[in-house]
Amino acid sequence: MASELAEGWSGVYEATNFPSRAMQTRSLSTLGLPVGGSLSEDCLFLNIVTPSVTGSLRPVIVWFHGGGFVAGSANEYDGTVLAGQGDVVVVTVNSRLGAFGFLDFSQFGSEYLGSASNGLRDQILALQWISRNIEDFGGDPKNVTISGQSSGASSVLSLLASPSADSLYHKAIACSPTAVYNTKTDRAEDLSDRLKCTPDDCLEILRDATAEELLGLQIGARITVDGHVVTRSTFAAIEERGMNGVPLLTGTTATEGSYYTRGNPESRDHYPWLNEYLARDMLCGDDPDAYLEALKSAYPDASPGKIHEMIWTDMFRRISLQTAELSSTHGVGGWLYRFDLPVNLQGSEHVGAPHASDMSFVFNTVASPSSHAYTFHDVADPKVQRVGSYWSNIIISMARFGNPNDGSLDTLGWPQYAADDRSCLVVDEVSRVAKDLDSFHSSLWQSPNVD
Repeated sequence: MASELAEGWSGVYEATNFPSRAMQTRSLSTLGLPVGGSLSEDCLFLNIVTPSVTGSLRPVIVWFHGGGFVAGSANEYDGTVLAGQGDVVVVTVNSRLGAFGFLDFSQFGSEYLGSASNGLRDQILALQWISRNIEDFGGDPKNVTISGQSSGASSVLSLLASPSADSLYHKAIACSPTAVYNTKTDRAEDLSDRLKCTPDDCLEILRDATAEELLGLQIGARITVDGHVVTRSTFAAIEERGMNGVPLLTGTTATEGSYYTRGNPESRDHYPWLNEYLARDMLCGDDPDAYLEALKSAYPDASPGKIHEMIWTDMFRRISLQTAELSSTHGVGGWLYRFDLPVNLQGSEHVGAPHASDMSFVFNTVASPSSHAYTFHDVADPKVQRVGSYWSNIIISMARFGNPNDGSLDTLGWPQYAADDRSCLVVDEVSRVAKDLDSFHSSLWQSPNVD
């Protein structure tokens, strides 16, 4: 069912420990570390960090966590450094995952319309709560930035296509996103096979099941164009909203896919079907065969592991490029980045700059060795400290001004991403603005039917 606001309370609410996390199969964080908060179906909680509740109202950065819509939590992130450094309010959001957040029940009656997007409706409810209450925490409800990484970034791009959220945010940051494009599909046959029942009996069985039994079904999750909450694709929404949309900062790490292979060149049994799935997602549903063949032809000596890495990287990369370009061409501005600083923890130097390695720089937790947030980098390294300060200040500028250049396009010389320029900020030990970094790989993924 749709999420609802909790009832109020009297007195002081005890909020000195991390709140409950969404039901999931992982007891550890998405990066394999202990994480605060127990698992519960009652998981709609926010973590709020503010420098002060007095003085001028501050920009608000709302963060949606990654984890493939089936894992992760807001509790894995630490907003304390970013809040103090930028004089901003940081809010991280817990919301329903997996079958609890994205299983479509609309075929069972009008009361279930939008159930395929319940997890996203949780996030919209969080934004509504922030709009009404964040002033009490020193935040400005008229200056809210939605942001996230991986599936959290995909949530950001889905919120762009959700009209009920339009007035609740004013800027967007999407780190390693995918886009929403496909319509919901009928899962009745799949569910009936899993439950060993007729399709008509699925609802009653699922409603009577325990949370643990639902997790045991191992039902995957993704955001779709359900027609009720998400009304069109990300790309169509950016075009349709035009100058009524929001400025957007998006990008990827340099070697996204090395997170999934750990740099291992060997093949894995799941690579063939997953490669096709990822490539099709990159092309927003188009046939991926031509791209996959072009990739193999371009890298005839690449190992199966390296090919798998490149497909992951290309998936996140193409979506970022397309989103940034549309935001500049049709909207109020889109900026593209690539995070290149390689991992330098002993034993991990071979993985480059993998998926999620930029997170400790977005929040600048590399400046806080005692932080519970994970980092891929040696926080004692001066260049790590410099990049942490540099990149987090850009995040703060985007949230404060709707422009990553400290409010002025000339500060960094980092123009918006556009088809005739293709400027991209490369974040590294020495950062730079480069043009057309992706020309070769974009030639591999070109398709006559791609948006």
